[in-house]
This record gives sequence, structure tokens and C-alpha cells, in this order.
Amino acid sequence: MRMLFELDKKDYGGCTHTFTRDSARSIIIRDRKIAMVHSLKYDYYKFPGGGIENGENPREAMIRETREEAGLIVIPETVREYGYVHRIQKSDKDDTECFVQDNYYYLCSAEEDPISQELDGYEAKELYRLEYVDAATAIGKNRNVKDSPYNGMMFEREARVLELLQADGLLN
Repeated sequence: MRMLFELDKKDYGGCTHTFTRDSARSIIIRDRKIAMVHSLKYDYYKFPGGGIENGENPREAMIRETREEAGLIVIPETVREYGYVHRIQKSDKDDTECFVQDNYYYLCSAEEDPISQELDGYEAKELYRLEYVDAATAIGKNRNVKDSPYNGMMFEREARVLELLQADGLLN
């Protein structure tokens, strides 16, 4: 899979160990809008997806996480690799730890009607909602998040992937 870009803060000089947590995300486009999970609590958008579990490949994780977070059933034969984003930085929680993550993105289609979400506790508290949104709206929201416990690199990652989808003509 091709690397889309790298997010490297180069702030990990004093790190003594590494924590790696890869993820997989779906890109589902309908009528030039993208299926995204909107956090109503913090007002940001993210592609449906999440962490890859032990023994799971990225494609399987993307299908599972898209169903859980967005209630969308991915049609397996439509899945195509889009690319990945490599992220590396000092941990937000431990000054001696380096956080490394590859975020795998897959273009795919989903069944028309969503099912009920299966949200984790923090996802339910954030009021995750599936929305089909135009790229400009999601980019604008993500670049203007004011109050959130998350590292801003997550919001920027999603905005830059949306810009690449626009540049690649996938939203025309």
C-alpha cells in the first residue's frame, strides 16, 4: 500500500521505548459526500474505523470498526487500498514513550441502510453520529477544533486525507 504522507513531530529525542497502535479506516463516498463519524461533543469528523486487534489484518479491522462506529456494512468485494498515513511523535501521556501509528485507508462501498452502532463507552459519550458530509465542511471543522482531549494531529490527518481525495478527483 502506498504512503499518502507522514506526520512526524520529531519531538521524540528522549524516548526510551515505543508504543505502536495501527488503525484501519473506510472511505465510503455517496453523491460526492463522505461517510464520516461526527463527534457531536467535540465537533470534529473522522473516517469510520479504529484500532487493529491482535490477529486481525487491516482490511478485517476496517470492516469491523466501520460496522461498530458507523453502523455501515462494508461490501467486502468493493474494498480497494487507498493508502496509509504514518504518524510518529512523543506520547501525550509519557515523555519517555514514542507513539507510532500507521493508519490504513480503504475505498469501499457499504450497504444502503445502516444498522445500529455498537459504540465503546467513550464513543457513546462523544455522541458519535454517522453523517454524509462534503469534504470542505469536514476539513473546516477539523482545522478549527477548540476543545478536545485529543492530539490535533488526528484532526489534521483526516483533513489531509480529505484533501487528497479531492485532488485525486474522487469527490467529483
